[in-house]
Amino acid sequence: MASPEPSPRRYGVGYALAPKKQQSFIQPSLVSLAASRGIDLVPIDPFLPLSSQGPFDVIIHKLSSPDWKSQLQEFAVENPNTPVIDLPDAIERLRNRISMLQAVSDLRIPQKDETFGTPKQIVIYDSDSLSDPASIETLKFPVIAKPLVADGSAKSHKMSLVFHPEGLLLLKPPIVLQEFVNHGGVIFKVYVVGDFVKCVKRKSLPDVSEEILEHSEGSVSFSQVSNLGGAQDQDFETTHLEDAEMPPLDFITDIARGLRKALELHLFNFDVIRDAKIGNHYLVIDINYFPGYAKMPDYEKVLTDFFWTLVHERRAVDADEKKKIASINHGAVEGEKVNVG
Repeated sequence: MASPEPSPRRYGVGYALAPKKQQSFIQPSLVSLAASRGIDLVPIDPFLPLSSQGPFDVIIHKLSSPDWKSQLQEFAVENPNTPVIDLPDAIERLRNRISMLQAVSDLRIPQKDETFGTPKQIVIYDSDSLSDPASIETLKFPVIAKPLVADGSAKSHKMSLVFHPEGLLLLKPPIVLQEFVNHGGVIFKVYVVGDFVKCVKRKSLPDVSEEILEHSEGSVSFSQVSNLGGAQDQDFETTHLEDAEMPPLDFITDIARGLRKALELHLFNFDVIRDAKIGNHYLVIDINYFPGYAKMPDYEKVLTDFFWTLVHERRAVDADEKKKIASINHGAVEGEKVNVG
């Protein structure tokens, strides 16, 4: 009687996400597709030791508490061949809006027909500096005021479009003041999942003409750059999103891969705008860790492909380790034979 075929091995991808993030990301469609390829998405309880859960072939997460960070570091030491996506120290760089964009400034990518950079910006650490003209003299208004800390909280997304210096006085430092650049009311969101890069276009703040700037006072609040928020009552210029030309994919991909290497991250997106005055110049204005991938077309396939690559890369590493151990053991046996002889 023939022995039954061994069942194919299944792989566990553990996920540790806040409830809201888990609800948006772990969709039944993703769970089902991953399962069909032998990958089980397994929830991790961050309040229990990782050693008592699993086993895991990969861990993905978007938590930032000190206890969780300590758990991950201990797990990485005990399981050096198990990918942790991504390491806390690398993610930390994106929690500061100055350090995140410094990575863009440091990129050394050939720039030909298209060029890129970041908007001019400064950090304000105290309220007194907001009323000091010398502190902001390098900036041209209007400016975008953003919290310095970008931790994914609702507070970190509260931003303002400030038309004149007096509009700064009600803001609460520490904040980043970033020059607003007219960009046709369109923002390009670039999603990165390992080697995969996808660029989509979204509605953004409309351009601000000199006339609007002259007749506007104070500031306008909005929750995200791609959400008009409180600005809808302003007499802004409008644009047609469908008519906006996408940036060249190879150009965007070069930036994405450069940032992936510089940031040492696998899961992130970055926001890009096209300078309305210089049609081939693009500005990276924000970078986010583990963004809302469910908004990306075919996200289930993209993420499942990513998981599949990770678990099979780990399988290859494990196979190499077994070969090395077998080789060492074989060498030891041969040595004993020689000594006996």
